Amino acid sequence: MDTIVWILILLTAFNFLLKQTFWKPVAVGAAAGIAAIFVILMWPYAIEQSKTQIADWLSDNQLMLDTSVVLTLEIVLQMAFCLLAVHVANYSPVKKRMMLAYRLLYWFPGVLIIPVLFFGLTQAVFSFPGVSFKLIAWFFGAFVFVIIPLGRWLIKWLLPEEDLRLELFFLTNALVAILGIIATVNGRTAVEGVSDVDWSALAGSTILFLVGAVAGWIISVIKRKLIFKLKR
Repeated sequence: MDTIVWILILLTAFNFLLKQTFWKPVAVGAAAGIAAIFVILMWPYAIEQSKTQIADWLSDNQLMLDTSVVLTLEIVLQMAFCLLAVHVANYSPVKKRMMLAYRLLYWFPGVLIIPVLFFGLTQAVFSFPGVSFKLIAWFFGAFVFVIIPLGRWLIKWLLPEEDLRLELFFLTNALVAILGIIATVNGRTAVEGVSDVDWSALAGSTILFLVGAVAGWIISVIKRKLIFKLKR
């Protein structure tokens, strides 16, 4: 369980940096400054935490369920940004509402980075016993202020193609969604297994899947024809 939580933390931080690659350097600097100020201001609350309390939070099923709701909402918004970005890039006639939604999602950095920064601050406090808490917060804030633009530059240097970064952003968010489900279950089973098969429910699900697949195929064909007409 601890391993899954650590992977979720690392993926959340990576997704935050990956989202910064679509922003301009000025906006990245502003985001890094806000994150550093948040870390510095949170040190009085971080020193009140303990390793036992944090472990109790991670084992609290109700808290994990509440966190999964926020996680799901953020993933939906970030994936919607990826889909709208592809639509805006590939289709010239874009509606105003769609463009407004794209702009709003474009400037949405994510909220899960906030608990990740707070968790990082608590771990820094635990790692340096005997050192002034305020000094640790200032050093960690300076680290955050430097690592955000540096990490953004490194990702952009490794992946210069914007389409590739967008696809990776979509896939990493999908991976976070899967790990979030695993972390939420936390060893519990949602339903009790049964030996009987509900054939009517199975048939209904199969029909619904086929209808959706056919509808998606028809929409894809219509879009291709529209794109072909626009190019002509």
